[in-house]
Amino acid sequence: MRRKKAISEINVVPYIDVMLVLLVIFMATAPLLTQGVKVNLPKAPSDPIEDSDENPLVVTIREDGAIFVNVGTTDFDAKEASGMRATIFSLSEQVERIFRSRPNIPVYLKADVSLNYGEVVNVMTVLQKSGATDVGLITEVPELVD
Repeated sequence: MRRKKAISEINVVPYIDVMLVLLVIFMATAPLLTQGVKVNLPKAPSDPIEDSDENPLVVTIREDGAIFVNVGTTDFDAKEASGMRATIFSLSEQVERIFRSRPNIPVYLKADVSLNYGEVVNVMTVLQKSGATDVGLITEVPELVD
């Protein structure tokens, strides 16, 4: 009897299929990760924020009250902000964690102009209880009318 020779080739077709599926998933989700949060900032004449070497902590409150935490953004003029979603209850824990690793981090607050004053104060209170000594408010420069 003749023995059949063992096949020593690797079938790579299943691996190619898996890679193509992963590629499609990443292509579909990548644009979702780069989208920001639209915030209509109040307009007020103020001096621009000086660039510093430190990456600041920026807390953004959207028109519907949704809160986002972002460390490291320096594009304060952007109409859209990104960051990790937080609630008023989880904000304290997230900010305390950031302050433990970087105690002197500058803190800025971006809040939509249509928000209730109380909602902004609640977030500022949580930031203060979490260790923020100074909180800068980010606004837009009003357009000059001639």
